[in-house]
Amino acid sequence: MSKNYRLPDYGEYHFSTKEGILAVLESAFLILAIGYFFYRSLIACAFLLPLFGFLLQEKKRELSKKRRQELNAQFKDLVLSLSANMKAGYSIENALREAYRDLEPLYGADSPIVIEMRHMIRGMENNVVLERLLYDLGLRSHLSDIMQFADVFLIAKKSGGNLTEILEKTAGVIEQKIETDKEIQLMISAKKMEQKIMNLVPFLIIFYIGTTSKGFFDVLYHNLVGVVVMTVCLVFYGAAWRFSKKIVEIEV
Repeated sequence: MSKNYRLPDYGEYHFSTKEGILAVLESAFLILAIGYFFYRSLIACAFLLPLFGFLLQEKKRELSKKRRQELNAQFKDLVLSLSANMKAGYSIENALREAYRDLEPLYGADSPIVIEMRHMIRGMENNVVLERLLYDLGLRSHLSDIMQFADVFLIAKKSGGNLTEILEKTAGVIEQKIETDKEIQLMISAKKMEQKIMNLVPFLIIFYIGTTSKGFFDVLYHNLVGVVVMTVCLVFYGAAWRFSKKIVEIEV
């Protein structure tokens, strides 16, 4: 446990090298596609560069959300492990150490929860109380389940509450929310696929008509009126894309 990690704020996200390259290529490809299909001009891509930053931020937001979901699911297993270890007679601090030994082989040394547990154990070795470490995780996680657990844990420690019972109930609530979310995602998975297909439809229509009827769209390119019309279409397309994405994003 000697490795030193910079603990993340889970509300933010920083690309790894591979993720950054893929995000840049994906965003650049989309801008080139818009420049070609809507304007038939590489020069137009220069004016679309502000969109490049937006696409990168959108990708970060998606990856950040995925990481928080991963942390939430792993935190549930941590609480279950703590509960089982406390039933076996361990103190909460030693229960955490045992949970670390259980979860590190399961999730790997670089998984979010294992990194956080390593930090907690190191903190306890430096006389930092566990409730403070949990509260810090709750703040950085931006997850209501972890924040609420940290608050309840703090109150229980101060008032001498039954920690084992609290851990069991917390794990049950988190597990129920995760299962509910999985059921919702399964129910709307077909709609998400439809949304992705519909996002491609305008490009496919322009490509098909432009290929089968040469010159049909010429009136819309390389003139002021055409640029205005296509820009309005692009704005409506962007609004529809954003709206459709909001519809299929359901959080428990």
